[in-house]
Amino acid sequence: MIKHIVMWKLNDSAYGKSKSENAIELKEKLLAMNDKVNGLIHIEVGFDFSNEKDSCDVVLYSEFENLEALKEYQLHPDHEAIKNWLTEVRYERRVVDYEA
Repeated sequence: MIKHIVMWKLNDSAYGKSKSENAIELKEKLLAMNDKVNGLIHIEVGFDFSNEKDSCDVVLYSEFENLEALKEYQLHPDHEAIKNWLTEVRYERRVVDYEA
């Protein structure tokens, strides 16, 4: 199993929307990937409530059957659209992929 975790710090506004509005839209876009990729076992998105100086705003936690499924997810046209949309929304991204 492959676990894919991504965290973003979002801009205060983008596309005429607030940070919190864009966070909700990001969650909707990511969760919509659920039934679109073979081998995507689990996907969840959460919002930080700690507001620590080192915290991120949004986290994606996902599980894939194998590396091929993760690659399919990363190359999926809907995922590519999310990445393009995020160029205006986020100013920082962190990612960890590991085998469990």
